[in-house]
Amino acid sequence: MSEPSTEDRNPATVDIDTWPTQRAIEAILAEDAHGVQSAAQVTDRLAELVEAAHERLQAGGRIHYFGAGASGRLAFLDATESRPTFGNPPGLFTAHFPGGQAALLDSTIDAEDAGTAGGLDAAAVAPDDVAIGVTASGSTGYVRGALVEARRRGAFTALITNQSGAALSSEVDLPIEAATGAEALTGSTRLKAGTATKVLINAFSTALMIRAGRTWSNLMTHLVATNTKLDERAVRVLAMATDAPEAECREALTAADGDLPVALTAMLTGVDADAAGAALASAGSVRGAVYVLNR
Repeated sequence: MSEPSTEDRNPATVDIDTWPTQRAIEAILAEDAHGVQSAAQVTDRLAELVEAAHERLQAGGRIHYFGAGASGRLAFLDATESRPTFGNPPGLFTAHFPGGQAALLDSTIDAEDAGTAGGLDAAAVAPDDVAIGVTASGSTGYVRGALVEARRRGAFTALITNQSGAALSSEVDLPIEAATGAEALTGSTRLKAGTATKVLINAFSTALMIRAGRTWSNLMTHLVATNTKLDERAVRVLAMATDAPEAECREALTAADGDLPVALTAMLTGVDADAAGAALASAGSVRGAVYVLNR
């Protein structure tokens, strides 16, 4: 099998070790910008994935990422950050990594070729779930094993890769190929390929949560305030959404027992926290609850 294009030597940077530091940095960032451009070329496919995932989340499904190396670590970062950002229940986004936590923290533990391990990790996947393989080369053994098992279990399967015509593309329901080509440093896919992967995963999870009604306008209305900074952000969200004074926003949060969506719904409609909470539970989003209460 031929090497993926991410392993090619980049003719634009063959002398990078002789350049002044700033020029080297500029070249690396220029290649990163090409990575973002590659991601922008597949937004139609990413939108398909969001809609497919939304349908399955509505049925009680979950999102599973499977990846190794830099790709897998980026998926882990997204899954980890999605909960405080959107107030997701535990396990809604789960990232699986070959070798588990020890390998996640120590890159010398390399189990990306462990197809059997991928299959075993995919035992956590249910028929209503979405399994997304994340691999720069599009051929990682661990990802292949996971996707084969996930598909066998009836899950919707997708691939995010940086290789055009990737080996795994024909084995999933929806391949997304953001072909980034040769890296500034040959084969170092934590660079341009990693950049493209990160923006695609971030855009996927964010668009999916917007689709699920976990925002109001462009505000994070379901954030989990786990520290002082986020407590203050919750107050700012209310202030930006309602133009109310800070003191009034704090009072609304207190009346809602710190529940930001309830406080926002109450402030936007003039009802009390109990009525706002009931409307939210029925409508599923702040916008839907506001529509019902203001009719």
